[in-house]
Amino acid sequence: MKYDYILVGSGLASIMFAEQLRLHNKSFIVISNRSQQASIVASGLYNPVVLKRFTATWNAATHLEAAIPKYAELEQLLGLKLDYVLPIHRVFNSVKEQNNWFLACDKPLLTNFLNPKLLTNTNPSIIAPFGFGEVNCTGRIDTQTLIEAYRNFLIHSNQFLEETFDYKDVIEHSDGIEYHTLKSQRIVFTEGFGIHKNPFFKHLPLEGTKGELITIHAPALKLESILKSSIFIIPMGEDRYLVGSTYEWTDKTNTPTPEAKSELLEKLERLISCEFEVIDQRAGIRPTVVDRRPLVGQHPSHNSIYVLNGLGTRGVLVAPAMAEALYNAIENNRSLPKEIDIQRFA
Repeated sequence: MKYDYILVGSGLASIMFAEQLRLHNKSFIVISNRSQQASIVASGLYNPVVLKRFTATWNAATHLEAAIPKYAELEQLLGLKLDYVLPIHRVFNSVKEQNNWFLACDKPLLTNFLNPKLLTNTNPSIIAPFGFGEVNCTGRIDTQTLIEAYRNFLIHSNQFLEETFDYKDVIEHSDGIEYHTLKSQRIVFTEGFGIHKNPFFKHLPLEGTKGELITIHAPALKLESILKSSIFIIPMGEDRYLVGSTYEWTDKTNTPTPEAKSELLEKLERLISCEFEVIDQRAGIRPTVVDRRPLVGQHPSHNSIYVLNGLGTRGVLVAPAMAEALYNAIENNRSLPKEIDIQRFA
């Protein structure tokens, strides 16, 4: 079988690059054993503001402009609801934080995202005596539904192989790649934290950060926005809420831990006063990079081998723009921005 591209991995990065290929009529096949769960267990939150410091995220407006239409296209393609538009209400812990919010509202990069009017808490189940600040252009992408539905879409199109990729069986020729019975002009690795087993790119400084979330059932909470304090609470419908997340730098397993659950419950009980029940807990390894920028580009000595990785904690927001940048670099000979090009770690 001959293809224009082989993609290794089936998370968010893979989906976004596959969409670039599909929309440009490029043939491709995806190979994955579904071992990496970062995209599946992610909150799916997209937010252009760093709410700890009240600053704009990296290229916030550009990434948002690329992301929202892309998820709308995927909704139409898959016939599913994926994008749940919800404001974020940042809980203030002091008058000082309120004043810092007012100052941030005047910053040019934040004007379109921050509401200068403070909101008073009227929900008896929420503990927020200093009120909230509202962030606009935010919401949640149902990443678990997206990944499962897109995988089924590829299976139906005979474009998905569920197997563990064997790196030693990659043979590079002058005109492309040969892998078992497959031939391709190029191969793109989109494996998330799985890259640490990849001999072609294991030199890249992708560290991986474990994150855990819990799902609670809280009928009295009646929350209609995303609540953000030291944790976030995201409405999921039917009185269910996603609560997260933790950050762990040493444990590199996908196994939920009682320590993370205790940490989340302690912070949750400082934020809400109503009764709730924990109905689920999940964990995954985020593909984080030392300089907090994605890993995109061509292997320094293998011309047919590429990587799209390191999307970190804001993968939902940045993935569409990163996939487009890599596609344009390969097919249209456009230079990658230096801040994402893997040549910075040559």
